[in-house]
Amino acid sequence: MTSTLHQSNLTSLPLLHRGKVRDIYGVDDQHLLIVQTDRLSAFDVILPTPVPGKGHILTALSNFWFAKLGHVIPNHLSGIAPEDVVKTDADRTQVAGRAFVVKRLKPLPIEAIVRGYLAGSGWKDYQKTGTVCGIKLPAGLQEAQQLPQPLFTPSTKAEIGEHDENISFEQAKQLLGEARANEVRDATLALYTQAAEYAAAKGIIIADTKFEFGVDAAGKLYLIDEALTPDSSRFWPADEYRVGSNPPSFDKQFVRDWLEASGWNKQPPAPNVPFEVLQKTSDKYHEALRRLIGT
Repeated sequence: MTSTLHQSNLTSLPLLHRGKVRDIYGVDDQHLLIVQTDRLSAFDVILPTPVPGKGHILTALSNFWFAKLGHVIPNHLSGIAPEDVVKTDADRTQVAGRAFVVKRLKPLPIEAIVRGYLAGSGWKDYQKTGTVCGIKLPAGLQEAQQLPQPLFTPSTKAEIGEHDENISFEQAKQLLGEARANEVRDATLALYTQAAEYAAAKGIIIADTKFEFGVDAAGKLYLIDEALTPDSSRFWPADEYRVGSNPPSFDKQFVRDWLEASGWNKQPPAPNVPFEVLQKTSDKYHEALRRLIGT
């Protein structure tokens, strides 16, 4: 566990914000430094025990997808090396392989979720109402079945400890304006379609994922945050996929299952998770990285 980073403590730059996973520092008027820690959240609570290697995997995968999908929409990466904006060896050690220097942009107030398969909360919604986030679907669909077409199902952004809430596309238009909402929807669906096609060739089904977007002073739209990682996506191994049940996913399900069985009431503070459970989660993240980019 010595190589893990639960919380960064850079002395070279001012800390602006700690999220569930990412610590954000100010570089200058145009740039931010984002450090991807090994923190893990479950049931909207940050766990006290980190997942070995997680931040490096999130960074490597995001960098891969930002480059691969850059023709669809520009992203927030600046091209500046994280090691070049900090001043001490201790800070350079903390940012190596797990940080981005990004453009300062104004984040949009929604999460752009796209669902290609009927899983998770979408499956529960469909069982009750025949819809997913208010979108009517054909009768008779099964759990984990591929949807007739990918669905754009935005949500609000909640503060740490709070829950995101699904909203309709009409509500997204009210928040963003019609033109911007259409632009975000089209970018989300294009990103997902191209990523899912690539991943399928590598033996991974991207059942769903979420993107975040920001705008610059001129109003230009950018992809921000992370992209298509096990933290933000539901990755399934294609060779274990069967309609009717969820395959084991490349994500934190081992931790979730342990927490569910532990008797924890899902309120802070969360219990310490055994190392073997964290290691199994780390192995799943590494497997997703290996399959997608061969590392």
